[in-house]
Amino acid sequence: MNGFGDGAWTALLAACAAAVAAACAACALVRRRGRTAARRRFAGGDADGGSEGAAAAQKAKLDDRLVAFAETVSRKMALGIVPQRASASARASRWCDEHLKRAGAAGRVTCAGFCGARRRAAAAGACCGALAGAVFSAELAVALALAGWACGWSSLRWAVRQRERRRADELERHLSEMLEVVALGLRSGLSFDRSLELYSGHFDTLLSRACASAQRQWALGLVTREQALRELAATFDSPLFSRVVESMVRSLRFGSSLAESLETAAGDARQQFRSRKQEQVAKASVKMMVPTGALMLPAMLLLVLGPVLLELMEGF
Repeated sequence: MNGFGDGAWTALLAACAAAVAAACAACALVRRRGRTAARRRFAGGDADGGSEGAAAAQKAKLDDRLVAFAETVSRKMALGIVPQRASASARASRWCDEHLKRAGAAGRVTCAGFCGARRRAAAAGACCGALAGAVFSAELAVALALAGWACGWSSLRWAVRQRERRRADELERHLSEMLEVVALGLRSGLSFDRSLELYSGHFDTLLSRACASAQRQWALGLVTREQALRELAATFDSPLFSRVVESMVRSLRFGSSLAESLETAAGDARQQFRSRKQEQVAKASVKMMVPTGALMLPAMLLLVLGPVLLELMEGF
């Protein structure tokens, strides 16, 4: 019984220390959030800088803070404040090129800065885990150091993927609105550029700011309109938006009717968004069964079997 009790207490203390270590690592990574946000606002942000500026007035989420930490490391490497180590592998470079763009961090977070931030996050997690485990035993310190290192190493990838999902969700929420406004402008006799400007000027969303940034690029002659539209589609993880952009490019190139295709795409976008929300609502009850069962089942077992076990113990 004593051995079992010691093992149970050790597991419980390990879990508590791991939670404390993760919290300490997160706090260590985001302690410069205010200065980073101020520098980003001063720099003017990126294509969705308005979204970042609007979110600055609210409480920043953990994934935003982690990406801001990677941005700070990238900036310091570019300025030579932090030495840049060996270049990242080809696999890491491909992952950064694909996912950082979809997360809206392309141009602000480099692949070298991302890898450097991962190393620092892993080191911070390992140190916090080791310090928390050293209070109890050397073995626990080693175990928590490894757990903290793994959490810190994977935290940056998790943050980037979280931003991808949030950007994709916000795009799908406003995509049908954008397509309807552009189609309405085309039906009224406006050009495509003027219709897109009509949407960008009267709506304040992540998609409207991204469209305005892309339109400024081809208006200034930095890229062609087709390149800007395709680059805009590449910054969101949405196959539907990519298909809509390709339809726009073909219609603008060959002069076919664009208003009808945009109205059809708006209906498809609205239906897809509604279907996804219904699917999320349907899955919510199933997901709630796991924590509900884990929390209620022990209490019910104690309530039902407790008196029986007490009677058996008294009998022996």
